[in-house]
Amino acid sequence: MVARLRRLLEPPAGSFFLFGARGTGKSTWLRQHFASATYIDLLDERLFHSYLVDPGLLAHRLEALPRGARVVIDEIQRLPSLLNEAHRFIESKKLEFALSGSSARKLRKAGTNLLAGRAVHKALYPLVPEELGEAFDLERVLTHGSLALVWDRGGDRDVLEAYMQTYLREEIQAEALVRNLPGFARFLPVAALFHGQVLNAAALARDAGVSRTTVLAYLDILEDTLLAFRLPPYEGRLRVKEKRHPKLYWIDPGLARAARRRFGPVVEEERGALFEGWLATLLRAYRSYRHLFEDWNYWAPTESSALEVDFLLWRDDACVAIEAKASRRFRPEHARGVEAFAQGYRGKRRPRTLVVYLGADRLQTPGGTQVLPLQVFLAEMEGDRLFG
Repeated sequence: MVARLRRLLEPPAGSFFLFGARGTGKSTWLRQHFASATYIDLLDERLFHSYLVDPGLLAHRLEALPRGARVVIDEIQRLPSLLNEAHRFIESKKLEFALSGSSARKLRKAGTNLLAGRAVHKALYPLVPEELGEAFDLERVLTHGSLALVWDRGGDRDVLEAYMQTYLREEIQAEALVRNLPGFARFLPVAALFHGQVLNAAALARDAGVSRTTVLAYLDILEDTLLAFRLPPYEGRLRVKEKRHPKLYWIDPGLARAARRRFGPVVEEERGALFEGWLATLLRAYRSYRHLFEDWNYWAPTESSALEVDFLLWRDDACVAIEAKASRRFRPEHARGVEAFAQGYRGKRRPRTLVVYLGADRLQTPGGTQVLPLQVFLAEMEGDRLFG
């Protein structure tokens, strides 16, 4: 079913890297768009070991290709040394490479900068509502996530459990990213508890039973392997002292729950963080696919947690302040944070203030905040109307 969906990511011209967590559908996307390309799959163990022993074998294969041909190397992070040959053949034969990977960590260490200016970076994310169409079901997304791999198999618990086991075995252990695998395994469910929360490294370290320095290294690994990302705080000093620590988001609610071994129906105490986190990944995907905004932050004054703003989106001199509420009923206090931010903001244009909720009615507060049902917000985002 997923193979028939039209993904929003369009193939760029020339050579490019395609990054995305395991199960986002990178291989399927590459085969759909480059069916006639020379395809090198480094998950093929026979091929992997051949190139591991003698990277020069790739050169012999590339020499036989016509000038300007397209080459796909899937899971390039398994053999970063092949980037040297890619770089050479981009220059000598104008070959165009599509280089996919589920981790930027080994590539960065191995010298991805060799391709700087010669290969753009693209990303593939979990399925978004615009891609799913009528199949989109928010409850299913919050419960099992929308990774292409998981969605294709109906959100099966066994698939999610196997995903986390494969991640530990093939991304972490096989690549020797950590020395203490049990410690990292203990860290994962604790990090999942911080999904949608301001990071407190000391608390995370205490709960995971490792040092603070180790936790910071583990967070880097989680981000480098594309399972999570950090949203920086806004530091505009709006007459208040803002929090300086980033917020942590997992890229998919199903993975955040699987890390904690939560596979049943979503309970109310986790719904808010799951909805906010899903919206964060959705915004991040549209920033990548459609250039929806240029930069983003969250805002939280240290004096009052009630005034937090989940997302501040920036484009040119315009700002959109968004509060996400997994509630079917709007309450005036839901708009308190975005309106406090707008009142203290000193830019040329007043920020547009939004509350996105699960109710059916489109509303507006006396302070000018628009309260949008999720479907209305999705339509504005998909149509690039958030900034007016």
